[in-house]
Amino acid sequence: MEKLSTILMLYLLPLAIAMPMARGFDKQPGAVQAWFENLSNLKEKVSRIHFYIHDIMGGKNPTTFVVAEANISATSATYFGLIKMMDIPIRVGPEPDSKIIGQIQGINGASSFEEIGLLLNFNFLFTEGEYNGSTLSILGHESELEDYREMPIVGGTGVFRLARGIVTSHTISINNTFEEIFAEVTAVVSYYVG
Repeated sequence: MEKLSTILMLYLLPLAIAMPMARGFDKQPGAVQAWFENLSNLKEKVSRIHFYIHDIMGGKNPTTFVVAEANISATSATYFGLIKMMDIPIRVGPEPDSKIIGQIQGINGASSFEEIGLLLNFNFLFTEGEYNGSTLSILGHESELEDYREMPIVGGTGVFRLARGIVTSHTISINNTFEEIFAEVTAVVSYYVG
């Protein structure tokens, strides 16, 4: 039994030490403080991240759900007051079966009487590649009928600590019943690297 305990400890100890760094950065409070204290030694980097989304609002496997609506949402030309939660796969290509590299997770609400405009609050959560485990936080307004829409990047985590930038999205196609939207997304983001 003692031998088994020693063997388990030898295997589990490296895992316990590695866990805070599992995705390439240490999230413990002391490590975050040390990162900030070293900020003046880091360099600012600008990256362009390009991907696609396939947002499904109906059918068998929706990615966006209505969670609340105002008493006027159904009769408003702009769906004012309609609130949705989303968990949309981020894909490397426009095909619905292309590789998933993350998720868009957050909330949107129809916030305008004048246009189909959304108040968006969501994160790009990256689960693959060089940004694995990192997030970009987006908060802003999106005019749904514009060809290209622009939203601010207001922060991030992991690789993207103190990130800022702009996300643009462009609708590739919408099905006839507005149940599915294919969009191309580009994030231009400034962040710090060692």
